Amino acid sequence: MARTLAIGDIHGGLKGLRQALQKAMVSKDDILVFLGDYVDGWSESAQTVEFLINLSKEHNCIFIKGNHDELVYDWLRTNELNDLWLNHGGRGTITSYESIDDQQKTAHLEFFKNLKDYYIDDQNRMFVHAGFQNHNGPEHEHHKTAFYWDRTFWEMAVALDKRLSTEDPAYPKRLKHHKEIYIGHTPVTRINEVNPTKMANVWNVDTGAAFKGCLSIIDVDTKQFWQSDPLYKLYPEEQGRN
Repeated sequence: MARTLAIGDIHGGLKGLRQALQKAMVSKDDILVFLGDYVDGWSESAQTVEFLINLSKEHNCIFIKGNHDELVYDWLRTNELNDLWLNHGGRGTITSYESIDDQQKTAHLEFFKNLKDYYIDDQNRMFVHAGFQNHNGPEHEHHKTAFYWDRTFWEMAVALDKRLSTEDPAYPKRLKHHKEIYIGHTPVTRINEVNPTKMANVWNVDTGAAFKGCLSIIDVDTKQFWQSDPLYKLYPEEQGRN
């Protein structure tokens, strides 16, 4: 039976991605929804993108845009260096691209260009890297950067009074549009969690792979999840984003 699997932030940790996909026993029937941030962190950013491009040739993959993906796309297009990016994983990504030839780079540019801002499936489940800001719903968003930069969406879900009814006028309108929302962007380790975490109807699948955490995959129907080893153990000679 086909599953819909949401995959959290990878951040150049290809070893973790391979391990988690193997644990989940991914088949060609599964729909794989990647929640963004494929790059910036561990040493295999370019190799991760190459792997994903090849994976999509045999599997049904949906690739969501993360903020780090946008930063790398800007660099690949312009060669301009952004200090903010360099200090948050960019230097390692530049190094990883030293082994990528021009043909591969062209394919990577196309990969980044075609990333989706968000995806909504036939059960009205939304998949987005960060969230959205417009209370009328994502299709009304004024600034698309919110889809991959906003942090208020997860903060709202975390801070929401659990006693508040969805019918209460004070209940956030942004949480009423979709059955569930799957995100990454802000590691759940910041609230002392290590597994995919649900707040209101928001599932955060970023389990801190860029730092000291694991890379996670969750079956959005059953909520079963699979995790790699902590990425720092898979890349013992590296710092990641620590």
